[in-house]
Amino acid sequence: TELRPLDILSEALPAGGLRVFQVQGVRGFQLAASRPRALGFPASRLFIHCHRFPEEFSIIATLRLLGVPAKRNEYIFTLMAEESPGVLVGLRYGPDKLHFLFWSQERAGGWQSRVTFPNVSLSDNQWHTLILAVSGQSFSLTVDCSIPKDVVVETPFPASLSVRRASFYLGNRRRRKGAFTGLLRQLVLLPGADATPRICRAMNFKVATLSVPTVLQDVPAKPVSNEVLQYPYETDTKVTLGARPRCTQQEKSQFWFNASRRGLYLCNGSAWLSMLEVKHRLDYVEEYQNLVTNSETMGIEVFTIPKVGVFAATANRISPPGSAIYRWTDGKFVPYQNIPTYQAQSWKYFTIGKKIFLAVANFEQNERGQEFSVIYKWSRRKAKFITYQRITTHSARDWEAFVIEGEAFLAVVNHREGNNHNIDSVIYRWNPRTGLFETNQTIPTSGAYDWEFFTIGPYSFLAVANTFNGTSTKIYSHIYIWLSGSFQLFQSILTFGAADWEVFHIGDRVFLAVANSHSYDSGMPAPSNFYAINSSIYELNITAQMFVKFQDILTYSALDWEFFSVGDDSFLVVANSFNGFTFSVNSIIYRWQGYEGFVAAHHLPTVGCRDWEAFHTAEGSYLLYSSAKEPLSKVLKLKTT
Repeated sequence: TELRPLDILSEALPAGGLRVFQVQGVRGFQLAASRPRALGFPASRLFIHCHRFPEEFSIIATLRLLGVPAKRNEYIFTLMAEESPGVLVGLRYGPDKLHFLFWSQERAGGWQSRVTFPNVSLSDNQWHTLILAVSGQSFSLTVDCSIPKDVVVETPFPASLSVRRASFYLGNRRRRKGAFTGLLRQLVLLPGADATPRICRAMNFKVATLSVPTVLQDVPAKPVSNEVLQYPYETDTKVTLGARPRCTQQEKSQFWFNASRRGLYLCNGSAWLSMLEVKHRLDYVEEYQNLVTNSETMGIEVFTIPKVGVFAATANRISPPGSAIYRWTDGKFVPYQNIPTYQAQSWKYFTIGKKIFLAVANFEQNERGQEFSVIYKWSRRKAKFITYQRITTHSARDWEAFVIEGEAFLAVVNHREGNNHNIDSVIYRWNPRTGLFETNQTIPTSGAYDWEFFTIGPYSFLAVANTFNGTSTKIYSHIYIWLSGSFQLFQSILTFGAADWEVFHIGDRVFLAVANSHSYDSGMPAPSNFYAINSSIYELNITAQMFVKFQDILTYSALDWEFFSVGDDSFLVVANSFNGFTFSVNSIIYRWQGYEGFVAAHHLPTVGCRDWEAFHTAEGSYLLYSSAKEPLSKVLKLKTT
């Protein structure tokens, strides 16, 4: 099917129509008086090009329920094969519960699966809009655009559910028992997308719509008069098209139309001011490319070499063959260069003047028992990276490159030396005379995983994620500030197996998010789940001159945060890697909702997710995630409206 709304309610309307009732100013159909089969139609009328039910989808329903007798279920809709009494897909409700039904064919003969959402109170004679988003083992129900109820079940929704010789039935399961007695205004299937962002824009969430039959739509009020175009006039204002023109006093009051951004701008004599601009919004995320890697991937780095192109470097576990660099070609990543690495953990791309570098953090020794990480330099003549400098490291996890007061630095995270996790990590300074990095400062760390550099006004900061001190993951991670030529302790924050820091700005506000991976303490009783643990977002309090906790988010052995924006909207995606039972865990995109903080918006099936990277090309915006448990990374495309 095309990724467009499929209006089940409009398709199911019988030739004679249905009784329409208007309650609280909103219209809906009453279905109960009709014969069950009269409210059915072949699924082939919706699934024209493909006879399979979507693997990922949303169901949107707007309804008004009467009181439901105890122990009674009523069906909102079903999809049933003609030769079988079983329900292939269905939605029904009972007292304070909503049930989603589907037919799973993993075993011979198949069997009925049911996903139950408890504590869903709809029988209050009010209109409600339900959004059920389905993706694999994850099922999310949003009622009236409130906080979603998420359920993860053992049996996933089938990836290949045939709808041949099947029919949809509105408000029943092909018989009168369990027939729907309320009013129905909207019933839409949206393939391949979480419909919540599209629905939850209306002022009245209870009757928010995606597609409503014409007869139920509100009649627009007729204006008394045309108050906008009462006085037509002409003007000689010039509108310039094409590339960004200059804006000086000579062009003042002239317009420029930017076709690529669909924006109209006005010159004020020195700068172009936005008068009208399309604001892109994230609609849904689709799988775009399966990137087969040399082995499991511990980290990824996406970067752009000017006049050459976009690249992705994967830090792969096994050597040989080592790690790989891919180049974006014809809208896909294709292999470009292999580099020998030793259980590589991460890459860092950076430049110094016109020089282009790529540093790898090696976790293990090479064949000769030597342990070092390597800085590679881009050769313009050979059009590839060549070895530039080797630096002795100890189970290196991460590199961070930054510039302070015009000087270039490179910091390495040393995770452990032998069994000792309490060792120094090192900051190197670039020596322009020798063209090499030289030791500048050492900082004691504990099983550290990550450095994060950021600036606030004239001040430079460096945060370290400490993971394990030999006995516990419940330890302090530290933020350092650059003062008088070196980093000095600024603030300590209690973390739990911290694996990543991510700094980001929303307007004038500065945030710092930590990914907590697990809670372990050899001297304390074991928790029920080491890996289901809050990760935290901190906000800089200027008055207190420190970061204070802003929000906790439940994560599952989180290893990475990635911040990105689409139009005016801000997002955080977390790399959930393990829930204590399986590595097949949903990673989640959270949308910034202002005073509500970050709210879950999209659930993405991942396997041992280790790292996320957001990037943009001429073709659009993407996310790339790496798996530490299988030799397959995935490119996801952000679909916008």
